[in-house]
Amino acid sequence: MLALMQLLFRYGFLNLQKISLALQDWQFILLVLSTVLIAAAGYVINNIMDQETDRINKPQNLIVGKSISEQTAYYIYVVLNCTGVGIGFYLANVIGKPNFAALFILIAATLYMYATSLKQMAVIGNFVVALLLAISVIVVGIFDLYPIVTQENKSVMGSLFSIFLDYAFYAFMINFLREIVKDLEDIEGDYKQGMKTLPIIFGLKRTKNLVLALSILPIVFIIIYIKTYLFPFRLYFAIFYSMIFILAPLFLFVAKLATAKTQKEFHYLSTLLKQILFLGILSIVILNLNIKYNA
Repeated sequence: MLALMQLLFRYGFLNLQKISLALQDWQFILLVLSTVLIAAAGYVINNIMDQETDRINKPQNLIVGKSISEQTAYYIYVVLNCTGVGIGFYLANVIGKPNFAALFILIAATLYMYATSLKQMAVIGNFVVALLLAISVIVVGIFDLYPIVTQENKSVMGSLFSIFLDYAFYAFMINFLREIVKDLEDIEGDYKQGMKTLPIIFGLKRTKNLVLALSILPIVFIIIYIKTYLFPFRLYFAIFYSMIFILAPLFLFVAKLATAKTQKEFHYLSTLLKQILFLGILSIVILNLNIKYNA
């Protein structure tokens, strides 16, 4: 999903803008690969640290300590991280911005800190994961647009990059909600492991109410976005798509969350938010096609 999201922004958005990009196609594929490898490394280290919790919450999905040994998992983690960061270092030098390599190191280090300590802290762990997903959206603009900004195209590039920021903010909001819902889903195992997640600190009901309140933010954000950027330009296909495939599922999420009580119900809501995230990112393609159609 992470790879698909980045590919959509490159080939469903940037490639349709009739501008030169900093990365060639094969170099962009390397950027996607680097991002995915570092994310996969974060997934591995998270599984290593979550063995006891997963035995309670998701015994059917347990891999480390069951399918592979912990030592093998550590080897996989190191290889994935080193390869991902190494590719990032190469790409940073290709675009003449070697300092950008620090971004990949920072992401890898943050994922390690999340798995080993941050995820046990209420809100902080949720915030970090949501922020990292948002950065994975922005990184496409950083590597494809920023290196070719000139005084002449500064205005155009700024407008394009602002769209990346809008979608990154959307991705952050939806994933932040999802991380809290996942804590609601995993409350039993987290409690037995002594973790301090929001549901454990504030209780199930209060955390649900908090998520319900936070759910208003993406709904308001999307409505304002439609009114400000879509209606004035008569982008009716994009408006229809946003209302049916993004806003409607968000309202469904709110309705289902209000009555959710079981682990199965929270798992459904987590999956629903993942689908809403994907459908929201896909709207960049619908938006571009609508603009081309109107032209």
